[in-house]
Amino acid sequence: MSTAMNKGLWVAQGLLAVAFIGAGMMKLTTPIDELAAQMKWVLDTPEAMVRFIGAAEVLGAIGLILPAATRILPFLTPVAASALFVVMALAAQTHVSLGEWNALAAPFILGALSALVAWGRFKASPIERR
Repeated sequence: MSTAMNKGLWVAQGLLAVAFIGAGMMKLTTPIDELAAQMKWVLDTPEAMVRFIGAAEVLGAIGLILPAATRILPFLTPVAASALFVVMALAAQTHVSLGEWNALAAPFILGALSALVAWGRFKASPIERR
């Protein structure tokens, strides 16, 4: 296992966890009318789906860190990263369908980092089980 690769993946995992916890908690706790003022797509989405997306982002963020840090079921870390990649691909698709071209940077960056972590933890630098 490359030490530089391992450290880089941990940095990416940490950055992704912070981003997804922040975004997810906002979707979980902010009243829908306030959220819609910041995110146009919320107006076209059922509230339960917005809350589900928020929960998925928070749980994904936890999955990026906890299994790898504890080395208990560490295969869940690349699974979480893969799931977050799918969430970001769907977010990009939603923004494109609504013509929100200026909102594509975040899903592309977060999706690319999620894909990198998924690949890295599956293949290049997997975390060994305790």
